[in-house]
Amino acid sequence: MPPSRARGSEMPRLPAVTFALAALCCAASGRAENLGTIGPTYPIAEKHFLDVIMTRLRAKEASGELRRHEQEARDRAAYAVNNPKPVDGLRTALAPRTYYFDPTFTLQSNVVDAQGAVLFPAGTRKNPLEVVSLSKHLLFFDARDPGQVARARELIERYQGKVKPILVGGSYMDLMKRWNKPVFYDQEGTLVRKFGIAAVPAIVSQEGQRLRIDEVPVR
Repeated sequence: MPPSRARGSEMPRLPAVTFALAALCCAASGRAENLGTIGPTYPIAEKHFLDVIMTRLRAKEASGELRRHEQEARDRAAYAVNNPKPVDGLRTALAPRTYYFDPTFTLQSNVVDAQGAVLFPAGTRKNPLEVVSLSKHLLFFDARDPGQVARARELIERYQGKVKPILVGGSYMDLMKRWNKPVFYDQEGTLVRKFGIAAVPAIVSQEGQRLRIDEVPVR
């Protein structure tokens, strides 16, 4: 049997904390090593989103599809300008009707100048015809109806051209070219609803401090 070591010659033992620190150091040094290439690597193959869009646009341009879409958009815009949405709820005048409209209004709030001084207090009643007169008759009609167009032409001649033609339907551009004079359009029926016009052709004239509306039947 090997001789037993003397108690005094026994190697001293390291504390447990020392072993733990040594293990951590080994692990850290191991992670710092170059392990080499694990597998094949590839560049990012996904295209940029803008590049994809440009590629598709160039393809559409080459095929003529892009030019066709542009032309269709221009045609739609031109049609919308030349043929505004007709005013709903109107009928063709079959019998004469005359009534009057008082444009007098009441101020809901004070009208002040730049310095804040009150020019017209709330509650003031005012008739615009006291200040500005209607220089021309307002003639409302639907240009989609040849009978109304003919009747409107008669009325314009009767009043010696002192008439402002205002359409509630049809193409005002086409009519301007045919008549060689300005033609207007009542967008969304703002004026006919304000005046209470239910049938066209209808002509609006000034009589004193009020407006006279005549719905004129088509012959």
